[in-house]
Amino acid sequence: MRQHVVDGHDVVVIASTESFGPDGALTHVQPGSYMGTDGARVIRLPYRRWIPGMLAPKLRLHPNVYRLLSAERPDAILFHGLCGWELLTVSRYKRAHPEVSLFADSHEDFNNSARSFLSRYLLHWAYYRTILHAALRSIDKVLCVSDETISFVQDFYRVPARNIEFFPLGGKVLQDHAYFAARAATRASYGILDHHVLLVQSGKMDASKKLLQSLKAFVRQPDPELRFLVVGHLQGDIAVEAKKLIDADRRIVFAGWKSAAELQSILCAADVYLQPGTQSATMQMSLCLRCAVILDDVPSHRRYVKENGWLIGGDRTLDAVLAEISQSPHQLTTMSAHSHAFASEYLDYQILAERITRAAPAFALHP
Repeated sequence: MRQHVVDGHDVVVIASTESFGPDGALTHVQPGSYMGTDGARVIRLPYRRWIPGMLAPKLRLHPNVYRLLSAERPDAILFHGLCGWELLTVSRYKRAHPEVSLFADSHEDFNNSARSFLSRYLLHWAYYRTILHAALRSIDKVLCVSDETISFVQDFYRVPARNIEFFPLGGKVLQDHAYFAARAATRASYGILDHHVLLVQSGKMDASKKLLQSLKAFVRQPDPELRFLVVGHLQGDIAVEAKKLIDADRRIVFAGWKSAAELQSILCAADVYLQPGTQSATMQMSLCLRCAVILDDVPSHRRYVKENGWLIGGDRTLDAVLAEISQSPHQLTTMSAHSHAFASEYLDYQILAERITRAAPAFALHP
């Protein structure tokens, strides 16, 4: 969105009154219109009043969407997610205005969606899937953010492959002067010297993020040149044990929750981004900021690891990877260059933004 504004487009976001605070917690805002911090106009719509409160965020019906579209007269529409009644509204607008580009992105997969019987068969299969198929002829492409999302959309929603494109989450690729300035300043602020190897793990740290496993593996690797920075929230199920491990090793620092700009600077400072658990958009951000990566070996991660890091799971353990880094830290320079090259080609926000506004070439559906 910010990139579209930078590129000179008039961007309007029509959204519900649900939002996320600076710490990532779900909150609610008042209906209305305002200028967002990214430079895009934001129009917040309530849910329809006749829908019971608990069902409204699931059914996702809003008043006046078609009227707003008619007033704004968009050239391109990106519908966020495949789950909601208003997909029918935007498809109706597309039929009335066939010159408009209509894309719908999807982040749903079997890890985060349709996990219970009621969710899978009543909500996703009977409701969301029915709406999607009614709208599908009007949608130019369904843009899937990961390979597991592609599988979900094909296998569960039964969307044909010809209607799907891979459209990854991206990040900002910095020029050399900005990257190296942020790297030097942030490493200095945390006392990280040039010869230290800095690993970073971030997010809302619950058991699924496997922070405890990361900390224990790090502690077992005694190399005094290694440093570990933990960024985010320690959730209740791991907080006590994680804090004990952090406090017991002087090489580990807990930085707490950071803003997006602060996290960007920290990732510039990092040599390795560590994500042994559930997926996070920070992984793509880390590649854009030249980190080597250590990722859980799941289908959606595999296309991102090409001579720029390690996939762990099965025969390859985090202990073994940390030992390899300790023994051959010089390889991280080459891995950083590979991450930078990959991100510059596939993950740069400017490239992704052009796919929506200029019909730029699509990415391969499978790696």
